[in-house]
Amino acid sequence: MKIEKIKKSNISKIDLDNFDFGSVFTDHMFVCSYKEGQWVNPEIKPFQSISISPSASVFHYGQACFEGMKAFKDDNGKVWLFRPKENHQRIVKSSERLAMPAFPEELFMEALTLLIKIDKHWIKKGIGNSLYIRPFIFADQESIGATESTDYKFMIICAPANTYYTSDVKVKIENSYSRASKGGVGFAKAAGNYAAQFYPTNLAKKEGFQQIIWTDSSNHEYIEEAGTMNLFFRINDTLLTAPTSDSILDGITRKSIIDLAKKEGIKTEIRPIKVSELISAAKSGDLKEIFGSGTAVVVLPIIGFGYKNTNYDLPIIENSWAILLKKKLNDIQYNISNDPFNWRHEV
Repeated sequence: MKIEKIKKSNISKIDLDNFDFGSVFTDHMFVCSYKEGQWVNPEIKPFQSISISPSASVFHYGQACFEGMKAFKDDNGKVWLFRPKENHQRIVKSSERLAMPAFPEELFMEALTLLIKIDKHWIKKGIGNSLYIRPFIFADQESIGATESTDYKFMIICAPANTYYTSDVKVKIENSYSRASKGGVGFAKAAGNYAAQFYPTNLAKKEGFQQIIWTDSSNHEYIEEAGTMNLFFRINDTLLTAPTSDSILDGITRKSIIDLAKKEGIKTEIRPIKVSELISAAKSGDLKEIFGSGTAVVVLPIIGFGYKNTNYDLPIIENSWAILLKKKLNDIQYNISNDPFNWRHEV
């Protein structure tokens, strides 16, 4: 693999205690091209703009998907990835659904490891600090022919990260717009999935909510997921989450929370959840907690939700499962506790 390092790091120009998530990037990036049926010319080079034709297929037919993952630095300065091969498996699954070629696992892990080693000084120690890693693939064939591309770029860029949300979060249960439909690409991290969310989410923000809880596209009867999170509901002493499907992303943090909850002896059910069940539980007081899970937010408590012009506030409770499970997860990610699941991967 070709490696070209920057002459002087840009880190001294950045206040790592004060920046907007996703607006600051590390010194280097990984780039690899797909030409004539094979991946060629893998290289790590200084982070920079790329040149692309206005006729590139991605602009016209939307062949693009991505992943989100993190690296963490422990108190001894060691750097750890969290379940990285599952991110690779998921971007392959997303790529295949969009008729794009699979990126090889061995090259993915090599590129990821080398890139993080080169830019590891961008990772701050301490809970809440991490390096957000964005692998992505897009079609760059110079053609507006309405067919899948023959040429692609696979890239990895990295951004320092700290706490994603710093204020209380309320969500709106959506009963008009849909995130994804059965048989579609909802399970994939396709770029277009996120574009379609922005408009209804902006409408919800005008009503005082930060995110949307999406419901099924058929009847808006069942809970699916939030804009950037999978969802969990604590009803009495049971933790509920919806099953994954072709319209729900198979979240890696979600799977980790389920395993941790079971290990802690928390009764956990993975089953369809009706909106009516949630409303009934909120009215009776049986709904104790709602929290989201995802790479960026990790675990995010939700203090209330709205549905059809009615707001429901959740109680403030002791022994929150969201706080417990977030701590258990963070302790593994930051190499504070043992890792009984073998999730950590040392860089």
